[in-house]
Amino acid sequence: MDTILIKDAKIINDGTSYKGSLLIEGEKISKIFRDDIPDNVLRTAHVIDVDGAWVMPGVIDTHVHFREPGLDEKGDWETESKAAAMGGVTTVIDMPNTKPQTTNIETLEAKEKIAQTKSRVNYGFCLGATNDNIAEITAVDKNRIAGIKVFMGSSTGGMLVDDKAKLDELFKNAKVPVVTHCEDEKMIAANVEKYKAQYPEGQVPVSEHEFIRSSDACYKSTSLAIDLAKKYGTQLHVAHISTAKEIALFEHELKNVEDKKITAEVTPNHLWFDDRDYPRLGAKIKCNPAIKKEKSRENLLSAVEKGIIDTIASDHSPHLLSQKQGDALTAASGIPCIQHSLPMMLQLAKNGAFTREQVVEKMCHNPAKIFNIEKRGYIRKGYYADIVVVYPNFPYKVEQKDLQYKCGWSPLEGETLQYKVIYTFVNGKLVYNEGVLDDSVRGTAVKFNRE
Repeated sequence: MDTILIKDAKIINDGTSYKGSLLIEGEKISKIFRDDIPDNVLRTAHVIDVDGAWVMPGVIDTHVHFREPGLDEKGDWETESKAAAMGGVTTVIDMPNTKPQTTNIETLEAKEKIAQTKSRVNYGFCLGATNDNIAEITAVDKNRIAGIKVFMGSSTGGMLVDDKAKLDELFKNAKVPVVTHCEDEKMIAANVEKYKAQYPEGQVPVSEHEFIRSSDACYKSTSLAIDLAKKYGTQLHVAHISTAKEIALFEHELKNVEDKKITAEVTPNHLWFDDRDYPRLGAKIKCNPAIKKEKSRENLLSAVEKGIIDTIASDHSPHLLSQKQGDALTAASGIPCIQHSLPMMLQLAKNGAFTREQVVEKMCHNPAKIFNIEKRGYIRKGYYADIVVVYPNFPYKVEQKDLQYKCGWSPLEGETLQYKVIYTFVNGKLVYNEGVLDDSVRGTAVKFNRE
């Protein structure tokens, strides 16, 4: 059994920061030292002295699109999980919009086999809802899947659930979190026709995307999801909140995630970019829901700090750069993000948007709580040793040559980040070591512990 001592760290965990050291034995954290380390431990363990670097639980990213199977030209489980490991992400929850779509047990099992063979990080999956499979997916063992993803908007062809009776059936019978993509299909369709009429001779500028997939479309759909969740007592997790109007729907009196049945997610992209970036980056920041105005971004940052928004997840969605060519109606929507999501959020914390402890809460602790992921998301004795070590105040430029994404690009290229992931441990194994990935390490399926 491997024994590793991560020595002289600043540990950020459970809402506080302190100097300490971690002992890893096999897959688990066996001891946390705040004072002197016994001589026998120093003699027998493999010591990694991090000299004051930050040590945090590995990020649990509950919203990724790793594209395999069927969309392998954009990304696959090997490349995208390597990018995750390089970014300090140790667990991912993959979404169902692949080819074939993950909408039944057979397609779920096929995807599990791919991840088991290729993933460098731990993994779980959401099953996808359609108008035709509600009874089947709500009957699945509640400890088998992370949640049920429902597109209440036209983000992904063939997976739009627009039958009100089917939505009622889903929310009434779901035994796991219902994870929603909320944009109103009819409002989006009307906006598309409006902007086509305004630009009859040419392309609709990408900057109009935020008005086509408007704040009102987001608000109407999110309101419906929350109404259904309240009606049936459903556990609801609303993905990628993007508007101030939606934030108002989540201003609960209860502040602890354990006491919430309805929770909200935001992406690093919606916290980092705003409409002022469209002239510079164009379709590279085109995503659904759209990047919106500076004021919306400021409101989202504030909602994270206040505890209104519960999780930060990447919505990592790679496309080939050739697929990002075009206008607001033709360029693909989606942004690769997972390799830099943690450094981005730590930089926003440094800028005063929220605290580093809140970054850990939103990216590590709360995902584990909301999705009932067993023994992960914290630095605690007996928990799996999913650990990330970060150098603070270590400026580096994001360059194309360093990207692990199969698609080979990022909207962050050329930007300087201040926080550098140097080590990532997955189940006690050092998968990423200062620029080098250990290709022998594989993640495992996480367990969901629901009574």
